[in-house]
Amino acid sequence: MVVTLIFLSVLIGGMVIGMPIAHALVLTGVALMWHLDFFDTQLLAQNLQAGFDNFPLLAVPFFILAGELMNAGGLSRRIIDLASAFVGHIRGGLGYVAIGAAVLLASMSGSAIADTAALATILLPMMREQKYPDSYGAGLLASGGIIAPIIPPSMPFVIYGVTTNTSISKLFLSGLVPGLIMGAFLICAWRWIARKHQLAQGARVPWGARMKALAHSFWALMMPVIILGGLRGGIFTPTEAAVVAAVYALLVSMLVYRELNLAGLYAVFLGAAKTTAVVMFLCGAATVTAYMITLADLPNLLADTFAGVLGSPMLFMALMMLFLLVVGTAMDLTPTILIFGPVCAPLAAKAGIDPVYFGFMFVYVGCIGLITPPVGTVQNVVAGVGRIRMETVIKGTSPFLIAYVLLAMLLVVFPQIVTAPLKWMY
Repeated sequence: MVVTLIFLSVLIGGMVIGMPIAHALVLTGVALMWHLDFFDTQLLAQNLQAGFDNFPLLAVPFFILAGELMNAGGLSRRIIDLASAFVGHIRGGLGYVAIGAAVLLASMSGSAIADTAALATILLPMMREQKYPDSYGAGLLASGGIIAPIIPPSMPFVIYGVTTNTSISKLFLSGLVPGLIMGAFLICAWRWIARKHQLAQGARVPWGARMKALAHSFWALMMPVIILGGLRGGIFTPTEAAVVAAVYALLVSMLVYRELNLAGLYAVFLGAAKTTAVVMFLCGAATVTAYMITLADLPNLLADTFAGVLGSPMLFMALMMLFLLVVGTAMDLTPTILIFGPVCAPLAAKAGIDPVYFGFMFVYVGCIGLITPPVGTVQNVVAGVGRIRMETVIKGTSPFLIAYVLLAMLLVVFPQIVTAPLKWMY
């Protein structure tokens, strides 16, 4: 247990004193090296580089770039306009617009932050104009944004797959049906809120205008069709799908919608490069720690500790999801995957749990952490875009957070919701 104590105390201690997570990960790896009498600066540098010198991880910068291009090039706005044309007239219609747009955008970018920023920028002013409560409007937009890492393509699934050596293609397809169910749970929660607060109804849009909105969004809608069709048909790998997504978004933004010029393109590339640098450094730092965790045989040590629950897969899953919910209150999704994925995945294998199902649940519960205080990364995005107090966003997110936790419980009890569609699709 000394290894576990060193791992947790150095990592948590580093974060408590304000050290960036990537630096805390490297320091944790160094501490484990010293403990095992295995310190070697060359080995440290080699593992740091190996963490981001990985072909599947090429998907990360291209998915980030695709999300930036979608927002800057008008694809995201047209998806929101389409949803507004068809469901904006229902009581609380802008909420249903947000949910529909969140599901459609999720099938295009795979980034919770990018999708949330696009939804909040366009829909928050419209919600205020129709006198929606700031709390519930912001809470819904944050909750809708976390569907993005679940419905393929998904950047977190890429990182989890690389980190734990799990099939990325299977992880992608595992999220399709549960992602749609997430949207259904949001609809139920929003329907209750809309009736309770008697939210406004928008004007019904004539069918001619709806068809016009559908025509304007045609090129944006073709993006998920190309990506999912290519993955399902085996035409390209997830890494190649990321390149296809980025190139397609670039061509549509500049040549079809013509909302992106060369000056704007520079800003998009710069923003994507900065985000990529942060993520890739995290991946490299996590590889240092993961290497030392393997040498220290930490997964087997933990397996001995949790031997009593490994015989009951459902109980193990319930405890693991509770643990990840607690971790999610203090840590972003990517560090959670990089730190705990290599430790938890072997334990799940010893418990006899399907690795793809466990990977999906790991990422899903990690996504819930994006709307869980006090960190709540996605909540911070909505608060920043809408200039709303964080406390207000947290209050408005509560009903949707409860809905997601109930769905997590349902998925633990009935794993077939994830595994059965996956067997049919793959």
